[in-house]
Amino acid sequence: MKGTVMEDIIVRAAGLRKAYRNGTLTSPVLQGIDLEITRGECLFLAGPSGSGKTTLLSILGCVLSPDTGMLQILGEDVTRYSSTEQARFRREKVGFVFQRFHLFDALTSVENVRVAFELLGIPAAEATQKSRELLGLVGLSDKADSRVTRLSMGQRQRVALARALAGNPELILADEPTASLDAEAGLSAMQILKDLCHSLHKTVIVVTHDSRILPIADRILKLADGRIVSDRPPENPPGSHAGLFPANPVRRSA
Repeated sequence: MKGTVMEDIIVRAAGLRKAYRNGTLTSPVLQGIDLEITRGECLFLAGPSGSGKTTLLSILGCVLSPDTGMLQILGEDVTRYSSTEQARFRREKVGFVFQRFHLFDALTSVENVRVAFELLGIPAAEATQKSRELLGLVGLSDKADSRVTRLSMGQRQRVALARALAGNPELILADEPTASLDAEAGLSAMQILKDLCHSLHKTVIVVTHDSRILPIADRILKLADGRIVSDRPPENPPGSHAGLFPANPVRRSA
C-alpha cells in the first residue's frame, strides 16, 4: 500500500498461519497470510469452501488466535493478548454481522439494537436514543418500534447492521451476510454497509460466496488453500450511491 499514511492502516498482518488438530492429524488452514487494510476500506474475502476465509475473519476479530505470525489491529499487537484481553478488544473495537442475524424475535428493532448498548453499560434512555439514530442511518426509522418478526429478511439484516455499529467500533466484520437474502435484498444491504463504511470511516471486512455482491467491494482478496491468490479491485463496480447518508453523520460516543 505505497503512500499509505501509517495511522490509516487499521489491520497489518504478516505470516499468519493456523492449523486445526484432531488427535495426531493436522490440517493446515492458513499458510502465511500477509495483508494490510486501511481505514474506510470495504474489503471482501472470497474463495471456495475450505480456503480459510472464515478462519481468517475469526482471527481478525480476535475470536481465534493464529498459531504463528504477526497481527496488529488499530496499532495493537493482538497476538499477545490473553483471552480476557481479546474479549475486551472484541467488545470495544469490533462489530459483528452474522449470516443468521442473531436477533431476538420477541423484541422490536430498537430493542434489539439497544441490547448491544446496554451490554456496554450505556443507560437505557441514552441507549434507546442511540439505537434510533442507528436505525435511521440504515433507513429503518419507521420500523424502530416493529417486532423484528414483522420485518422482511433484508430489513432484519439492516437491524443487524445497526446493532453492529453500537459502541462505535472501528472494525466491522461480516460472515456471509447475504446468505439468507435474495439478490435484491443482498445487494441493498451490502450497498448500505459500504456507504456506512465510507461515510463513518469504518473498516469493513466481509466473507462471502455470493458473486453477485463482489462489485460492491473496494477490494477483493481471493483465498485458495489458505493463501491469498489475488488482491484486486472489483470488476465493473456499481455507480456511487453518494447522498444515501449524510455527509456529516450523527456522532455517537463509544
